[in-house]
Amino acid sequence: MSSALKWIVLAATVVAIAGVGYLVYSVMNPPKPPAEATVVAPAPAPPPQRRVEPAPEPARPAARPRPKREQPAAPMPAPPPEPAGPVLIVESDVPGASVFVDRVYLGTTPVRTTDVKPGQHQLNASAENQDGIARAISVAETGETTIALRFLEVTLDASIDVVHKHGIGSCQGTLRATTAGLRYETTNEGDAFALSFGEIEVFDVDYLKKNLRVKKAGGKTWNFTDRNDNADRLFIFHRDVTKAREKLALPPSRSAVLPRP
Repeated sequence: MSSALKWIVLAATVVAIAGVGYLVYSVMNPPKPPAEATVVAPAPAPPPQRRVEPAPEPARPAARPRPKREQPAAPMPAPPPEPAGPVLIVESDVPGASVFVDRVYLGTTPVRTTDVKPGQHQLNASAENQDGIARAISVAETGETTIALRFLEVTLDASIDVVHKHGIGSCQGTLRATTAGLRYETTNEGDAFALSFGEIEVFDVDYLKKNLRVKKAGGKTWNFTDRNDNADRLFIFHRDVTKAREKLALPPSRSAVLPRP
């Protein structure tokens, strides 16, 4: 056998052996099937969102006006307790007048006090640029006693028991003075008179002679003395009448500020 043939046979033998070996290996080690690829399914698309329109609110019924509640009436304040015992009230047409009762100072008007006992008392009051007032008062046992003082009011109620001296002899009577004028009351009708202040020409007092002289304009003259032979009461009577005459002769607006003598 030629050498070339030998090599061909050898090559064929090797190929055959290699094929047998591969066959045995394939039988002993079968190929693994390829792993199946995991297919991830895409997430389904979300359904389209539908816009939900809000339902319209039901119409509210018109609000009915509430009836006004009547406010309860405020309770009336309780009246002040009645003070025990009598109450003295002193008022005046000039504010701030000083008031004394039985020489005890009570304050300035208006005065309200329970410090004065029931019964008779002497009241004195004074105000600037006004004549003083002296008056007997009576305080009731219970309740209120009100005294009204009138400084600006012209008042006159004066009287004095006198002796009228004649040219010969004399007579006795009472000389009275009011805002209407001067009046002499006596049992001797020829000497009695009633004169308005406008009819009086002379009205003066002589303290040393203890004589009060009254003369009617263009007429008669009267000379009076005190029964007690004292000029004090004549002087006081003359003073009170003169003050009243001066006030009555002034306009009301000036009479309120008449200075004290």
